[in-house]
Amino acid sequence: MQSRMILIVGLTLVTAGVVGSQAGAQSGRTPEDLRARVDALATELHPAIIEIRRDIHRNPELGFRETRTAALVADRLRALKFDEVRTGVGGTGVVGVLKGARPGPVVAVRADMDALPVPELIDVPYKSIVPNVKHACGHDGHTAMALGVAEIFARMRVDLPGTVVFLFQPAEEGDPDGGPTGALKVLDDWPLTNPTPAAIFGLHVMPTLHVGKIGYNSGGAMASADRFTIKIIGKSTHGAMPHTGIDPVPIAAQVVEALQMIPARQIDAQKPTVVSVGTISGGSRFNIIADSVTMTGTVRSLSEDGPSTVKAKMTQLLQGITSASGATFELEYVETAPVTFNNPALVTASLPALEAAVGAENLVSPPAQMVAEDFAFYQKKIPGFYFFLGVANPDKGITAMWHTEYFDIDEDALRIGMKAMASVVLQYLSR
Repeated sequence: MQSRMILIVGLTLVTAGVVGSQAGAQSGRTPEDLRARVDALATELHPAIIEIRRDIHRNPELGFRETRTAALVADRLRALKFDEVRTGVGGTGVVGVLKGARPGPVVAVRADMDALPVPELIDVPYKSIVPNVKHACGHDGHTAMALGVAEIFARMRVDLPGTVVFLFQPAEEGDPDGGPTGALKVLDDWPLTNPTPAAIFGLHVMPTLHVGKIGYNSGGAMASADRFTIKIIGKSTHGAMPHTGIDPVPIAAQVVEALQMIPARQIDAQKPTVVSVGTISGGSRFNIIADSVTMTGTVRSLSEDGPSTVKAKMTQLLQGITSASGATFELEYVETAPVTFNNPALVTASLPALEAAVGAENLVSPPAQMVAEDFAFYQKKIPGFYFFLGVANPDKGITAMWHTEYFDIDEDALRIGMKAMASVVLQYLSR
């Protein structure tokens, strides 16, 4: 999943139960009034947000190709009378700026818009009409919920302190053509300035949590994600006379096995790390020794120094194995996303708002995920908190994982997500 909805907010830590305390005093509305207003609007908007989600799901678009989705988003923000709507941010991204009636910090809501090159195999009224492209990670839900939060705040503008910036990001799953991920291109165009947020929040749908639940982690929440390509270069010859060449196939087999020794025996077990080879190819005919073998894979780690450690040890073992066999190698190692690290102070300060939204009994702290999220690039610049929205419902047959042909969400989660995100934002907007 390189997977979610994200909120960037002014970092003003408030105590539990004081959502909008000053806002309420100045506008005549109590914190309870504001929470009730958010709840009522999330419920009222829920049917319309379901339809928006279904429309986006029927018409999925890959990264940096989200032209229809971006147009839908921009048109909706303009209809809500946003003060500013910027398009083409980071390629196909959209940034909308909504200024509240009262002074306060800057807040932003970020949702990713891109789909995946995965066929749709579920039989639903909103089934994808684009062959082999599907919203298999829930970004359709993220975009729809962010538009719902945008309307909630547009309707509450008179009570809203500060400025809310809604960021609809392209290509969270990465560039299909192999370029930089969407967050990096967004930061090129909007480096979190003008306006300048002080902290960032994120949300992603979670198929391992039942609808109604919200999951959170303090510290590492999602792993870093790196991509590697290894080319083992031998010497081609006739398959019946391997001694006259250098066979890269058995050498590659040694490399695959040796790579597993890095996380198993060379990394501290308290620092979860995964090294996986995803593809391997080489050769042209059954009776010809190949001249080279190429393999690609991924490295995931919850440790900040995990990627550099793996890269160094990978280089060392490649040098040893290939030199012992007379072969050579080429290594391309690309760091695609850092660790998604939740600022502990932000987590602590956000929990009262989440509890008010869904109830303390519905907050859980699941194990950290080894999947990755380019939201982490925003966290490298400002403090951040990334949490998860339950969307599974076995009674409805909704249990499939992200990035699969059968992935779906229980749409009751859309209302819960809008309420949770709006509550968190209001708490941090209110000083």
